[in-house]
Amino acid sequence: MQGRSRLDQDLWDAGEVTGHLVPPGSVFAFLAEHRRELFPDSFTADLFPSATGRPSLPADLVGSALVLKELYDLSDTQTADALKFDIRWKVACGRSLMQTGFDPSTLVYWRKRIAKSARPDRVFDAVADVIAQTGILRGRRKRCVDSTVFDDAVATMDTASQLVAAIRKVARVVPGAGEVITRVCRLDYSRPGKPAIDWDDPAAKEQLVSDLVNDALAVLEALTGPDAPERDPAAADALGLLALVAGQDVEPAEGSGGTDGRWRIARKVAPDRVISTVDREARHTRKCKSKRRDGFRGHVAAEPDTGLVTDCEMTMAAGDGSSDAEGGVKMAARDRFRGTGAGAPAGQGGAAAESDAAGQAGPAPAAAPAGGEPVAATGQDGSGTDTAERPACGPEPGAEADSTAGQGLEMYGDSAYGSGQARAAYRKAGHDTVIKPKPLQSAVPGGFTLDDFAINEGDGTVTCPAGHTRPMSPSRTVTFGALCAGCPLRERCTTAKDGRSMTIHPHEGLLRAARAQARTEEFKKAYPTRSAIERIISWTATQNGRRVRLRYIGTTKNNAWLHNRCAAINLRTLLRHGLTCRDGAWVLA
Repeated sequence: MQGRSRLDQDLWDAGEVTGHLVPPGSVFAFLAEHRRELFPDSFTADLFPSATGRPSLPADLVGSALVLKELYDLSDTQTADALKFDIRWKVACGRSLMQTGFDPSTLVYWRKRIAKSARPDRVFDAVADVIAQTGILRGRRKRCVDSTVFDDAVATMDTASQLVAAIRKVARVVPGAGEVITRVCRLDYSRPGKPAIDWDDPAAKEQLVSDLVNDALAVLEALTGPDAPERDPAAADALGLLALVAGQDVEPAEGSGGTDGRWRIARKVAPDRVISTVDREARHTRKCKSKRRDGFRGHVAAEPDTGLVTDCEMTMAAGDGSSDAEGGVKMAARDRFRGTGAGAPAGQGGAAAESDAAGQAGPAPAAAPAGGEPVAATGQDGSGTDTAERPACGPEPGAEADSTAGQGLEMYGDSAYGSGQARAAYRKAGHDTVIKPKPLQSAVPGGFTLDDFAINEGDGTVTCPAGHTRPMSPSRTVTFGALCAGCPLRERCTTAKDGRSMTIHPHEGLLRAARAQARTEEFKKAYPTRSAIERIISWTATQNGRRVRLRYIGTTKNNAWLHNRCAAINLRTLLRHGLTCRDGAWVLA
């Protein structure tokens, strides 16, 4: 059953005895005074449909602990210790100085319970409701987007380690697999660690790779043949993982056709390589050519003038759906603060982002200043809380809607966010873009670029700087071929023996317009606004001068962590703007 906070105070209530020691204006002081308004009983009511059983922790305690845990990047054990020994935590969470807190496993229980619910991001949503009710983002159309790579919580495995781990998992999970592995495998997988070989001997390492791959193939042949029984999900998953790691990193050895049992490590990296059998969603990626990172990619969208995070998402570091351009489009489409007045439900502001604001390919609008005068909030009475609660803060009733409703956003981003598909999606949704285009490369240093060629989409032709016109193929390729042979401009155009050829992007009109926009003075003045996201990314990805390392396995759990982290940062940012609860309404002093 749901637990509830007692309204009567303990004799040794931390707030009464030591509350004066907590710095005013801090997150601790705010939660001490307003945690029940921010996290009322309705915050977790849907998790407890039954009124029987042992009472759970109160909603205000759970919400406050989750916010403080991620704000200070603590582990579960550190969080439990802080609630037990740190006076600030006791004051913020309404605990007695004599209370010992709870077991760290309680936080695991709550995360699992919230993750399975219909509102897995309820902490972020609760703070977003406060943002909407204050009206601080009314009329603010600018959104800066960026991403950063978070190191995963597991060790990256080499090919040999992955094959050994995958075979051992099959032995543990698949019924009868242990006997099969002992019978068909050449190596002994009952011993811990890697097989004992001379790791300085290249021939020994090559033989080990061959033995591991052959053992994996033998196990798969014995356990997945046509006569194999139907496997449960766990067993099927283990066998699938073994098949994956046995094929992603190896290739037939030199001079082998793949049938003589000789294998070697592939001379290239698989595009979507699994780097650990423990966390199969962690990936290799690069922020630059010289530095490789392993882990997940965190995408963040923020309003630059206030520093508030409007949306975030954790994805795999590489693979489908993980690119910056895709992340920017998704966050713009579901922006909850677009066109919402104060008090509007936090999760409904981005619905209009899916509307079709169709436009022809052409120059993208230059950045405009954030417009819209502050207006009163839409009315909501904040009802639905338990009668034993303190009144929840909410907007003033009878207020008007935001005058900027229906307007698109101004998206600011670096060149990674400026793909043709992304620009088309922004235009279709009615958003303006202030996104740096990727520079064009010329085939000859200082020579002609793609912008020097005239493209006629209606006729499906391309005209070169010398005036020669050629048709585009159905795949949008153009070949000038023999026309380049005697062309006087050839030395400035191409070094190819067969003449100039090119492929025209399906959204080339938008890309050209973006390059033209980037040359304008308006763009040059507006684009530095994007730098605000660098500071917000730093708040998110660092703690006390060190990079934050993820504590969880898988995209889903780490995505929940990122939302809680951004919720805590937003709350701290709101306090810097003077957040308080006055006469039952969230306001900024």
